[in-house]
Amino acid sequence: MLNKNNKNNSKAYLIILFFIIYSNVFSQSEKLFTAPEWTKNVVIYEVNVRQFTPEGTFKAFEKHLPRLKKMGVDVLWFMPIHPIGEKNRKGSLGSYYSIKDYKEINPEFGTKEDFKNLVNKIHKMGMYVMMDWVGNHTAWDNVWTKTNPEFFNKNEKGEFYPPVSDWTDVIDLNYDNKELWEVMIEAMKYWVKEYNIDGFRCDYAVGVPLEFWIEARKELEKVKPLFMLAEANEPNLHEAFDATYNWQLKDIMNNIPNGKLNALALVNHINDELKYYPFEGYRLNFTTNHDENSWSGTEFERLGNAVDAFNVFVFTTKGIPLIYSGQESGLNKRLRFFDKDTINWDCFKYEKFFSTLIKLKKQNKALWNGKYGGNIELLKNDNEKNVLSFIRLKDKNIVISIFNFSGENQKVVIDCKKINNTFRNYFTKEIIKVGPHLDLNLKPWEYIILVKSK
Repeated sequence: MLNKNNKNNSKAYLIILFFIIYSNVFSQSEKLFTAPEWTKNVVIYEVNVRQFTPEGTFKAFEKHLPRLKKMGVDVLWFMPIHPIGEKNRKGSLGSYYSIKDYKEINPEFGTKEDFKNLVNKIHKMGMYVMMDWVGNHTAWDNVWTKTNPEFFNKNEKGEFYPPVSDWTDVIDLNYDNKELWEVMIEAMKYWVKEYNIDGFRCDYAVGVPLEFWIEARKELEKVKPLFMLAEANEPNLHEAFDATYNWQLKDIMNNIPNGKLNALALVNHINDELKYYPFEGYRLNFTTNHDENSWSGTEFERLGNAVDAFNVFVFTTKGIPLIYSGQESGLNKRLRFFDKDTINWDCFKYEKFFSTLIKLKKQNKALWNGKYGGNIELLKNDNEKNVLSFIRLKDKNIVISIFNFSGENQKVVIDCKKINNTFRNYFTKEIIKVGPHLDLNLKPWEYIILVKSK
């Protein structure tokens, strides 16, 4: 949603406060909802319809489905597909997150029939569909401003206003009005009933009362089991959602290549997640997405030579990996957010790389999501400032991940006394005996993934 990175970054630094408040929630109460079983090892692909093809339509995007299926993608998350507001619009085309009508389709993308056909084709190929849902705000000219102006917050002059000062193309919804709850939930149900979508990615989820999301999930589950992703990192959101954004991890990754942080920050983050998030809950891990790409820079700008290492980490740490439109082509430009800016598909230099990572995640149960996969156990080493080493194990499936998160050669000795087994280097196919310790000389940003399957 627009340029909300500053807001999200500030929230990330306040996360400890939420940890303190909610650390006991999951040990004292049962989880209200359960993620569908099909989410056990999924990889999500974010679809930016506007920029995906020169046409920017659903029909044009369909041509890419066989390729994405072959890559191993499971879930296609579509950025908002609704008509975009015209009043106070930013740029020539406006923000996807400025919703004019929750029950209609952006005519730039096609028709309702086009979208229904697209969903059906995706399902026939064994993949799933997530819609982006914007619950916090609407366009200034949303249909409700005429039919139900009481759905919106107003200032002392009785005027609509943005939820955040620089989100000037949208206005704030008023969740004190319970009729809004009913209408919003009914709009969400519409897409489940009529189009058979499989889940929602809920934009700026922390900007909407948690009680609303719980009520919405209860009502939606009466139609079909759904996968629910919150675009926020607060642990308490797992009461309503299956997954939350790992904004904290994104911030750490951005600050390792520039020298502000080192591998110890990842150690602390892993320990925090184990302590404060539910074991069965999913975190969404990514090196880029539509916000990061457009507002903070491409993954190559931010991560430099560490890009590959961090992408491998995203696939081997606990959580669901996200691939953004164009990553498999080595997208190395900031896509304009409010205007047409087509992705260049001249080459697919990273397609094999991501296919290989997806195959690893699917084939080795240790890397599956939530309760279906193995937890993370950090392996002690004598160079923890620069080298991160950990193991994940599930039903005799084992993955050992070793990363040099520095731009210099590093020597490291890893304590492997509890392992003592033979492994295969997933990328080089080399057979390696591990235990009681592992002595390595690692090149800058080098990663080693050792696997053992049942």
